[in-house]
Amino acid sequence: MSTDTPAAAPANGRLTLVAVGTEPLDLAAHEAAVADAAAGAVVSFQGVVRDHDHGRSVSSLEYEAHPSAEAVLREVAAEIAADPAVRAVAVSHRVGPLRIGDVALAAAVSTAHRAEAFAACARLVDEAKARLPIWKRQVFTDGTEEWVNCP
Repeated sequence: MSTDTPAAAPANGRLTLVAVGTEPLDLAAHEAAVADAAAGAVVSFQGVVRDHDHGRSVSSLEYEAHPSAEAVLREVAAEIAADPAVRAVAVSHRVGPLRIGDVALAAAVSTAHRAEAFAACARLVDEAKARLPIWKRQVFTDGTEEWVNCP
């Protein structure tokens, strides 16, 4: 997983962890990465692989990423970190084969106050989902499959 040095941090908040990779994601590590003495709130999110989609049973899925995915995720995280209320941002997306219950996306944001942290974390997750060049292949229990978010 990638980390930033203080010299690479945005003017406001810090990017403490931004990664796209095949290793399992640890939400507690993301929360620890955004810890800050000035932060009174840490809000985190984990996107977990579920066993259904639109009324169909899912057995597994696989994420594939464009080579630019980590750079795009870094841009999204930097935009959130540029908010003057944000102290630190950590976000990662897993790629490769995942099972039901695996974490596909982990995100954490710290701010001085809870409302700002909730809003910033929601923006982070929404923007990551909207902009990341990552595609999902879902395999259903009936043997069929579909690709989601493909261009």
